[in-house]
Amino acid sequence: MQTTAWLVLGFPLAGAILIGLLSSRIPAKAAGYIGTASIAGAFVSAILTTLSLQDREEDARQVVFVAWDYAVSAGVDAKLSILVDPLSMLMILVVSGVSMLIHLYSVAYMESDGGYRRFFAYLNFFVFSMLLLILAANFVLLVIGWAFVGAASYLLISFWYRRKTATAAGIKAFVINVVGDIGLVLGTYFILKHSGTVDFLGTFDSVKTDFEGANGDLTAGCLLLLVGAFAKSAQIPLHTWLPDAMEGPTPVSALIHAATMVTAGVYLIARMYPLFEEAPSAAAVGAIIGAVTLLVAGTIGLVVTDLKRVIAYSTMSQIGYMIMGVSAGAYVAGLFHLMTHAFFKALLFMAAGSIIGAMGGEQSLNKMGGFRKAMPFTFVCFCIGGLALAGIPPFSGFFSKDEILLDLGAEGGWHWALYVAGYVGALLTAVYTWRMIFRAFFGEAVPEAKQLEGGHLFHPTEHVNPSTGEAEDTDVGFPGPEHHVAEQAPLMKVAMGILAFLAVVGGFLQIPFVNHWLEDFLDPTFAGSEIEIEPSDNLVIFGLVLGAAVGLLGIAIAYQLWVRKPETPALFLARFKALHTLFSRKWFFDELIDYVVVRPFAFLGRFAQQTFERIFVNGTLVGGSTGLVRAGSAAVRAVQSGYLRSYAALLLAGVLVVGFYFLVAS
Repeated sequence: MQTTAWLVLGFPLAGAILIGLLSSRIPAKAAGYIGTASIAGAFVSAILTTLSLQDREEDARQVVFVAWDYAVSAGVDAKLSILVDPLSMLMILVVSGVSMLIHLYSVAYMESDGGYRRFFAYLNFFVFSMLLLILAANFVLLVIGWAFVGAASYLLISFWYRRKTATAAGIKAFVINVVGDIGLVLGTYFILKHSGTVDFLGTFDSVKTDFEGANGDLTAGCLLLLVGAFAKSAQIPLHTWLPDAMEGPTPVSALIHAATMVTAGVYLIARMYPLFEEAPSAAAVGAIIGAVTLLVAGTIGLVVTDLKRVIAYSTMSQIGYMIMGVSAGAYVAGLFHLMTHAFFKALLFMAAGSIIGAMGGEQSLNKMGGFRKAMPFTFVCFCIGGLALAGIPPFSGFFSKDEILLDLGAEGGWHWALYVAGYVGALLTAVYTWRMIFRAFFGEAVPEAKQLEGGHLFHPTEHVNPSTGEAEDTDVGFPGPEHHVAEQAPLMKVAMGILAFLAVVGGFLQIPFVNHWLEDFLDPTFAGSEIEIEPSDNLVIFGLVLGAAVGLLGIAIAYQLWVRKPETPALFLARFKALHTLFSRKWFFDELIDYVVVRPFAFLGRFAQQTFERIFVNGTLVGGSTGLVRAGSAAVRAVQSGYLRSYAALLLAGVLVVGFYFLVAS
């Protein structure tokens, strides 16, 4: 088991290094196959490790494997060690499995891109970083993996680096995630201060025995951990990077939203559950922020017209459900939704990539329509993903999302507010999801759809940035000249087909009144939890019926507004213009951050440049030191005249000074 556990990390790291070193010596296609094979190796290793773990007794299913001690200081022993338990293995299986399918999809989708080899090197490094974060057995290794994920996301979001919008989006994601990194490091400090160890299991044991019920340092540490979780998982107010991350290639969007990065915050809270149970006020903050995020993201999704950004806001909303769940103690439900969400969200992004390929890179819903007949496979996949996202039975999202809400309802008290917010969010989700589907696939067929029906894929003669309309070429640093759709690319179709199947059956792992396979699997990890949630049969039945009804109502509303009476949205816009402005401007979070954070720091930077740097650094330090050197060199030049009489006079003066010194001293 130890060997296969380390191979989970070894395969993607080796793939990234191999592709990076051999990029100029191997065919482009080989890079794609090497990258995909390395992730497949990690997935197989994860399966073997999980099977070995299941062969152990339940109370022995938390195993730490140590490679070496790499930092020993002040009594703190930081090891290169990994923690293998049901939680880490569930995450590893989801991340490596979905990532493998995204790699397979990318082999065809990115085929004509000039940075093909570089893309797969980055992609493998991204997956390695996420796997390292998950398997870390201590805070030091967690912080390293956390930082690696941020760096990899920057490389991939700004992959088309000649696009100004892409580089700006990459920088924005990196900077906001650095804020989260600082929170994670400071939170680690507060926890280390009291536990005396950076090891997870040691910290959990120490917290249970040493912390009092209302410990300020523990609460502060957990709140700071939440800062890291909110930044990585795009929760309010550290969420503004996520929609802009759509500037990267579509497979990157699928990877960030489905398998890596945004799920890191959910995993962090679930992993640190012993700490949050001892700091209930911090856990409450996490649950409330998750609820607010899912509602705000849902309202924005109603008005966004960029195809990928609609899906991005749905991710932000669904992660809100997960954060709300795990923060409130519904650990299995939150992780269950993380798993099913990975299936249908990766599927939706892949299907979106197929439409974007048919549109020649265009992403605006305003320019789409009528693709239902031209792209039947993509349409079916989009519908499956949309039904799962909307929470329609028997698709996977129905079981996982509703389990979170059932657990919140069973907890009672103030959790009922979260329960209600969850169903309001579910209605918004169904509306904006099917608004997107109806606008892209129904209505009058656009010219691109008509061309595709005739068997011809549209390729634009002039390439432009869909965000700005600026002209682009197709050289390295810009998207490739060719675009691909699932109907004409077998590898894309295979990846999407597998995900569509999982989006249908993934929810069967946890069916009320039938089975609790996932709960049984995760029980050894959460056996120490002091939170017991057991929804009554009546609440379960009511919740399932309500969840299905809300989802169907949302689809019906979307059908009425965008298929039967497509003129109605314009009437709503005219009547509720202020509300539309609020939603379309994304609740003015970008402007708020600009005025509160960006502009003050920019002013301080300019002030420091004009005063501190110009006067002190350039004037005093640089100017003063160079002035002293110039004066000294002038004095030395005056002495070194080249005349013998001058040297003789200096020699005589020196003899007189030495003689005078000895005379006075005696």
